[in-house]
Amino acid sequence: MAKRITRTLAQLGALVTALLLLIFLADSRYRVLPNRIHSALPSHHVGTVITDLTISFCSSVNPLSSCRLDPEQWHRIEKDLYLRSGWVKSAWLHVKRKKEEELTPEDKIVVGVKIGRLDPGVGEKGQGSEKWESRPGGIWILRSSKRHDSDSDKAVTSVDVLFGPDAVDPRPGWRLAQTPLLIDTDKKLQPARLSTRHGQPHKEAREVVPRVRKDGRFKILQISDAHLSTGVGACRDAIGENGAASKDCEADIRTLEFLDNVLDSETPDLVVLSGDQVEGPTAPDTESAILKLVDPLIERSIPYVAIFGNHDDEGGHMSREAQMALLRTLPYSLSQAGPQNVDGVGNYYIEVLAPSAQHSALTLYMLDTHSLTPDEKHHKGYDWIKPSQIAWFQSTAQGLQKAHAKYSHIHLDMAFIHIPLPEFADKNNLIKGGKWIEGVTAPSFNSHFYNALAEEGVVAVGAGHDHVNDYCALRPPPPSQLVVRDTEDTTPAPSIHHGTRPRLGPWMCYAGASGFGGYAGYGGFHRRVRVWEVDTNARRIVTWKRVECCGEDTKKRIDELVIVDGGRVVAPE
Repeated sequence: MAKRITRTLAQLGALVTALLLLIFLADSRYRVLPNRIHSALPSHHVGTVITDLTISFCSSVNPLSSCRLDPEQWHRIEKDLYLRSGWVKSAWLHVKRKKEEELTPEDKIVVGVKIGRLDPGVGEKGQGSEKWESRPGGIWILRSSKRHDSDSDKAVTSVDVLFGPDAVDPRPGWRLAQTPLLIDTDKKLQPARLSTRHGQPHKEAREVVPRVRKDGRFKILQISDAHLSTGVGACRDAIGENGAASKDCEADIRTLEFLDNVLDSETPDLVVLSGDQVEGPTAPDTESAILKLVDPLIERSIPYVAIFGNHDDEGGHMSREAQMALLRTLPYSLSQAGPQNVDGVGNYYIEVLAPSAQHSALTLYMLDTHSLTPDEKHHKGYDWIKPSQIAWFQSTAQGLQKAHAKYSHIHLDMAFIHIPLPEFADKNNLIKGGKWIEGVTAPSFNSHFYNALAEEGVVAVGAGHDHVNDYCALRPPPPSQLVVRDTEDTTPAPSIHHGTRPRLGPWMCYAGASGFGGYAGYGGFHRRVRVWEVDTNARRIVTWKRVECCGEDTKKRIDELVIVDGGRVVAPE
């Protein structure tokens, strides 16, 4: 009897499972379930789908033309296809979109987009009753009335426009058209290229967590002043071997080739983009420039963080808030906007965890150094770190001390900014590991953020901004901090004063400029980046640079320097 009941229950279970599976498969293809049930299924992606797209052309001298279609039906992509350089004319891409649950049997969804002069369906097999439809600008769309297509990766769910022959789109699920939109543009204008997302965005399978490698090391690549443009850009002060001027130089192409080579040879664990990623005036579509810069990082699955420089939002094409919002959506980005009650955009910190524990081994502080001075009359030049930022940094650093004390080794702290602090220009500094070639363009007003860094034990601060300076500087300690060294203390701590162990640091290091879209000059300067390698076992930080040119120099560690040893800031003898 018991066996019969067990067999019957097993048969009923198999029948119910088969029935549920059949319904699930039927719904995925024919949408047989009610919307409330369908939307709760794991295969369902919540969001909108594109049902149509077109381009509207308008002219400032023609009052009858309209740059914006009926907003009740059409959503405009807020990018002029002429990048506001079309004199009296402009063109705007518009899309129709609907929530999936609002689709009617009469609605068709876009499942294919191509650019060309000829019907892409001519001669194609397998199109059945679906026909490609023509739209302005050489756009051809394929639409489907099959209900299940709205819930598949065929459906076009978002549309964007990128610019330039070198544009890329590393965002998951996005496809960038190789053929630019066929609109009547000046040859000097950057070609507009359609990018479409198929399927709804999927969240990252796992959260990106920076972690020290099993050998106890963690390598940071600092890329500063890339100065990318919309399009390939024009080189400034580009030289090759023997200082000869480079001809026919495309700035962004050469910059990105340099970065590709360094990424492959150094294989960093984290990249810090320390400002002026974009040359504002030459990047009317800032998004295109940012995507080019992060593309090689995403391709190599390298986590990265970003702060802003004075050129990133110059020209008003894309605000810092908008740039940070974009960066936060990109794969492997750890960038954050930071607290809203703190001045600037991009004040935050990153914890690098120990190899096999959840304790932090290294904390990296990122701070926004703003742009031009808000008070040119009294304080010329550049803006400064504000009191709210200093207070945030101090409270954050002090609040993390208890957690950091649980780390079995010595926890280390570093910071990254764009515009250097006034202390970079101190003539009494010990200068090592590079050259002081140009004037330090730090703020003329000193808010004394350096003091806060020193008080909280930060061992190094990396900066950019002054392109051809690439030195590291260490301030001598004030006499009040000199203490007699305990003769029984054998802990290695080299200092610049014999017989004493003063409190040193932080080291202040320039990265040097990486990009050919920004100035260089000053007699033979080659673009470069800075590498920081943290050895948590030896409690040591070593830094060096990599250069773009030439020969064997491109394979060397340039100006290698030990700045921390035994967990303490050290000065070379």
